[in-house]
Amino acid sequence: MIRTLSLIAALSLSVAAPALAEPTSSLTVTFEPGAQTGAVMVALYDASTYVGGQAVRGARIDVAAGHRTASFEGLEPGEYGIKAFHDVNGNGEMDTNPFGMPIEPYAFSNNAVGNMGPAGWDRARFTVEGAATQTISIR
Repeated sequence: MIRTLSLIAALSLSVAAPALAEPTSSLTVTFEPGAQTGAVMVALYDASTYVGGQAVRGARIDVAAGHRTASFEGLEPGEYGIKAFHDVNGNGEMDTNPFGMPIEPYAFSNNAVGNMGPAGWDRARFTVEGAATQTISIR
């Protein structure tokens, strides 16, 4: 009898465990590119990776084929930031001039603008909880 009750208790805990798991969120990002060629390269960061770290997620949006959105599913709720550039010539890189200045359009979440460099975390961060959206204009 005790063994049966222990088994029932263990099974009920294992069934209840998924309900206690932290909920996941999603993010849909829509881009408004200027050119209709190439692709928009998107990098999604959290607070610990935005400056100098590796992106949490990434996406490639084929603008030449008419696509404008990227979706990120299964995100942990929290703050995120986006860095993106429009790879107009399709070479997979952000092209720069001899001084290292970008010559292809780029953008950040919240349409934030940097000062002599990328937009800072304080300007680019946004909260993802449940289903979030961002619309970003590529400059």
